[in-house]
Amino acid sequence: MSVIATNPPHDCPLCPRLVEFRQINREQFPEWHNGPVRNWGDQGPKLLIVGLAPGLRGANRTGRPFTGDYAGDLLFATLKKFGLAKGEYRADPDDDLELIDTMIVNSVRCVPPQNKPTGPEIATCRQFLDATITANAQAKVFFALGRIAHESLLTTLGERRASYPFGHSAEHLLSDGRTLVDSYHCSRYNTNTGRLTAEMFERALGRAAEIIRS
Repeated sequence: MSVIATNPPHDCPLCPRLVEFRQINREQFPEWHNGPVRNWGDQGPKLLIVGLAPGLRGANRTGRPFTGDYAGDLLFATLKKFGLAKGEYRADPDDDLELIDTMIVNSVRCVPPQNKPTGPEIATCRQFLDATITANAQAKVFFALGRIAHESLLTTLGERRASYPFGHSAEHLLSDGRTLVDSYHCSRYNTNTGRLTAEMFERALGRAAEIIRS
C-alpha cells in the first residue's frame, strides 16, 4: 500500500480549477511561489494549527503559511506571546522566525479564487491533512482557524461534526483523547468587522498553549 505524502508536489494536478488559477497567477506573477504551500513549523509538534487555504498575496506569494498578509501578523505575534515562536517575523520566509512545538497545516494547500475553496477541493486535499496528522501522532492539540478548518479536521479524524459544534474558544475533547480548540479565522476581515479581536484570539490560542504544557 502506498503512503500518502504530507505535502502535495509543486505542480499538483488534483483540482482542475485550482490548477487553472495557479497557471494564471504564474503568468501574472512569475516571481511568486504559486504552488501548494507546504506544512511549516516544528518537526515534532505538540500543536497542529489547521488553517483554511493560502492567501493570494500572502502564502501563495511567499510559499510559507500565513506569511505576507495580516492574518500572519496577528497569528505569529500571538504565538510569540505564548512561547510558541521565536525570532523576528518580517513577512518573509527568509526571516529568522521559528515555531516551537507547533506546526501549521492548511486544509487546502493551493490558493483558491476569491479565497473560497469548493467542497470537492477540500475533500480532495484532505488526504494531505490526514497524512500530516498520521505522521505527527505526538500532537495532542488541534487549533482550528475557522469553521471550514474545524469541519475538515473532524471529517479527517472520522468524528461526527454534530458532536463538536464550532464556536470561538470552544474546546472539544475528541474521542481519541486529543483536544480541539476553535477560533474565528484571524483574517483582516474578521478583525476589521470586530468579529475577532486580538484579545479574543489570545484567549483561544492561549488555551491551546496551556493544554499542550499541562
